[in-house]
Formats: sequence, C-alpha cells, structure tokens
Amino acid sequence: MDMINSSAVSSSIALVFIAAVITKVAWGRITADPASRNTPPHPPAVSGSSIIPLLHTLVTKGFRTMLQEQYTKFGSVFTISFLGMKTTFLVGPEVSAHFYQGPESEISQGSFLEFTVPMFGKDVGYGVDIATRTEQNRFYLDVLKPAKLRCHVAPMLQEVEPGPGLGSPNPSPGCTDLASHRPTCFLPFIWIAIGAEKNLRKMTEGGNGREILCEMGTARASARLSSIFAEIVRSRKSSNRVEEDVLQNLMGSKYKDGRPTTEAEVTGLIMAILFAGQHTSTATSTWTGARLLSHTECLEAALEEQQQIVKKHGDNIDYDTLLEMSFLHCCIKEALRMHPPGPIFLSKVHKNFTVRTREGYEYEIPKGHTIASPLVINHNIPYIYKDLDVYDPHRFGPGREEDRLGGKFTYNTFSGGRHACPGEAYAYMQVKVIWSHLLRNFELKLVSPFPETDWLKVTPELRGKVEVSYKRRMLPRSMLEN
Repeated sequence: MDMINSSAVSSSIALVFIAAVITKVAWGRITADPASRNTPPHPPAVSGSSIIPLLHTLVTKGFRTMLQEQYTKFGSVFTISFLGMKTTFLVGPEVSAHFYQGPESEISQGSFLEFTVPMFGKDVGYGVDIATRTEQNRFYLDVLKPAKLRCHVAPMLQEVEPGPGLGSPNPSPGCTDLASHRPTCFLPFIWIAIGAEKNLRKMTEGGNGREILCEMGTARASARLSSIFAEIVRSRKSSNRVEEDVLQNLMGSKYKDGRPTTEAEVTGLIMAILFAGQHTSTATSTWTGARLLSHTECLEAALEEQQQIVKKHGDNIDYDTLLEMSFLHCCIKEALRMHPPGPIFLSKVHKNFTVRTREGYEYEIPKGHTIASPLVINHNIPYIYKDLDVYDPHRFGPGREEDRLGGKFTYNTFSGGRHACPGEAYAYMQVKVIWSHLLRNFELKLVSPFPETDWLKVTPELRGKVEVSYKRRMLPRSMLEN
C-alpha cells in the first residue's frame, strides 16, 4: 500500500511539474522562489518564433508599443534575443540601480557611443581610456555648475527679444511654426555659453550656418565646426585674451597630474556640448510649448507665475529669478517625461549581477548581455505616475512629487548615477529663458492640431507643425511695480 501511494504521489508530482514547466515556457517567465535556488534564473526571454510578432509590432506600431507589450506580458525584467544579441530590459526604479550606479568595470556604455569619435575627435569621450574620460566629465561638471551659469542669463535674454520666429522687435500679430525653428532656435544660447558667438555668427551668414548645424553629426559639419573652434582657441591663446564662458573654463581645465587641456581636447569637448544642446533642448522647447498651449489650465498657471515674478522683480530677470519659476520648471519636466529626447539608454554587462523586482522575483543578468533602461516605459509606469497619459505638471509639485515617491531612479531624462548629464541645469535654464519671455510678452495660441510623435523611429521625433498665433501682450502697469 505504501509503495502504491508513493508511486501515485510521485506520478502526480511529475505531472504537476511538467504542466508547470510547459506553462512557464509558453509564457516565457520563471516565477520560482529565488530563495530556493542557489543562483537566480535568467530573465524570461523572447526568442525564436516569438520574434516574428514582436518585429511586426515594431514595424507597424513602433518601438514604444513593442516594449510596452513585452513589459505587460513579462514584467519589469525581460530579454529580447535576436541574431545572437541578447538585450535585457530593466523597467522601473526597483531594478535600475546597478544600471546607473554600477562601476565601469562591471557595466559600461562601451562601443555604443564609439560612433561619436569621428564627430568629436579621438582626444575626448569614447576615443580615450576610461580614466581620461572620467576626468573630462569632471571638467564638464565644473564648467556647467550653477555658479558658472549665472553670467549667461543676461545675454540669453537679449537673444530672445523678440523671440524665435516672431519677426521684428515690435512684430504685428501673426503666426509662426515653432517646429520649423527647432534646428537653430537654441544656437545663440549655446554660442554665448561656449564663447564662440561671433565666429559662429559669421558662419551663419547667408544661411550656410543653418545648413551645417542641421547636419550636425555628419563628417562635413563636424570638420567645419572643429575648424572654427580650433581657430577660436588659438586666437585666445595667442592674444592672452580671457573670457568668462565655457570655452575659457575648458581651456583652463587641468588633469590630476597637472597637464592642461590641449587644443584638440577643448575643441572636441565643445563639439560635444553643441551636439547635445542642439538635439535635446530644441526638441524640449518645442514640446513644452505645444503641451502648454494645448492645456488651458496649465497655461493660465504658468502665466500667473510669470505675473507674480514681474510684480516682484519687474524686468530684472536673472538666474535666481529663473529658479523661482517652479511651475514652469514642472511644465518642462512633464514635457520631458512624455517626450524624452533619448527614449532609451544602453550599456554592456561585463560581470554578472542580480536584480530583484518589485514583486520579489530575482534574476541574474549574465555577462555579455546588453542592458537597456527604456525611458519611454519607465516614465509611464501606472503605479508611479497617476493618469500617465495626461499632461500634468502638478505631478512634480509639492505634495505629490511622483518622481521622488517612486524611488531614486524613477525619472531619468538626464540619466542618473555615474552617467548623470552635467548639462541638466543649463538645459532647464535655456528653456525657461525662452518660454518665460514668450509668456510674459506675447499672447500665444496653438492653431494647428497637436503634433504627433513618430514612434516608428528608435529616436522618436515630432511629426507635424506647431503653428502658433501671436500678438504683443500689454502688461498692466501695476504688474511692473515692485
């Protein structure tokens, strides 16, 4: 009897086990208690015949929808295996710490950014060893820190009068397409900061500059700009002229061993700033305007904030005044949540590591995998962001602060940890200068349909026009009284 019962129990256990394995393989997910295993399992994987419907979704519905479907199906950690390359996606703050904080010896951006070497030169960034690159990042942190940004506000304010695409200093009512100004609307700001204003203005005469700057990243544009920056560096050195700008600070930067930066290094570092500023701040400004002008309540709150600023400071706008524009800051931040310039960050795994999900599952991420932090999903997690499809700047304000309540790596538009972008404060400053000026001085209305996002591209772009009607706003005198 004991033998029969034992056999029956064994058979039952075997059947249950086989059924469980079949179910888990079909869904691509292992949910065994990690405490019962010596080594956590690898993440659930999409491979083989499952790749075909995944690719179909990518082609027909876009990158974001494809990732969203996998996240819904597998959870916060999953691997897509295609043509021998295994990419593991880490969704949410609970599994993102090592991605952003792991040491370079264990996780690095490696070859993913080597394409920048022909653009910026072999003397900077991913053309040099890790130690040198780390010191160059320190140069950026120093020259872009808030204390050194204050001097740029006044000349920036001069540049925005009368504002991008608004014609003469006293324009008649009209209409302009903000999207059409994206390639160059921020360039005067960048020129001012890096100290190349006069030289780049000469380049833009006759429209040649716009063409070059629109082609940023091509060999032709990189060579032309590199030549201009090198000329500026040589001119300053030969004349012993000292300016108060980013270029001068980089020229004066020194490595830990006391070696000063070279002409090639300064040129390459400046090129990187120009490239980053053009392709991110311009898109952010356009999306911020489109979102604000299509949400009446948010627009009125932003206008009210500007009115209070005028009452308190009059026309004396400076860096500290910009810091007081907390709601406008949240408006920009929310636009970045919904429209991140970089939708995904990638790194390479050099040493196995383990992640633990919000639900308690543990997975081992193997050496050799590419790991991805997809902002297009991270910024749209329902248990963190309430009404995530709604443009709601208040979500970042006092009393809510959804990005902080979700954890350290909940909001990563400017990356984080070891790879945090040193230009974050400068980027916000640029967008605030433009939109605070426009809100104070113009009545604006979005007259075209809200622009769509082209999700079929890995780097999503704004699709369509952002046509805005404008006319001068006549502020009551009482607003100008302190």
